[in-house]
Amino acid sequence: MRRLMILVLATLFLVTSVGASLAMEQGNKRKGKYTYRKVYKSCSERGEVTSTKPSLNPSDRTQAEWEAMYEARDFTAFGCLDEWGNLSDEEVTDIFTYLYAHASDSPTPLQCK
Repeated sequence: MRRLMILVLATLFLVTSVGASLAMEQGNKRKGKYTYRKVYKSCSERGEVTSTKPSLNPSDRTQAEWEAMYEARDFTAFGCLDEWGNLSDEEVTDIFTYLYAHASDSPTPLQCK
């Protein structure tokens, strides 16, 4: 009976930890931060926006909001649609990993604007 209980608990732990890790595809948040800023710099050089600083900070949204935006591939809130359209899937994943990791409800929200 004790072995069965340990097996059940171990299985439950394994399933929940795997499920949580698959909730959002993981990219490289350092590359994501760099790419995110690069998108706005090129957009500014083209004249579509007045500032090279991104209009949305990671802490402007919750993790659930960033995840929903990532799953829908809805980039309209960011502006600069030409630049977003030219990004690879890996670059988009990196950017959203950066945004998700520093969301307002994350353990490490981005504080500076």
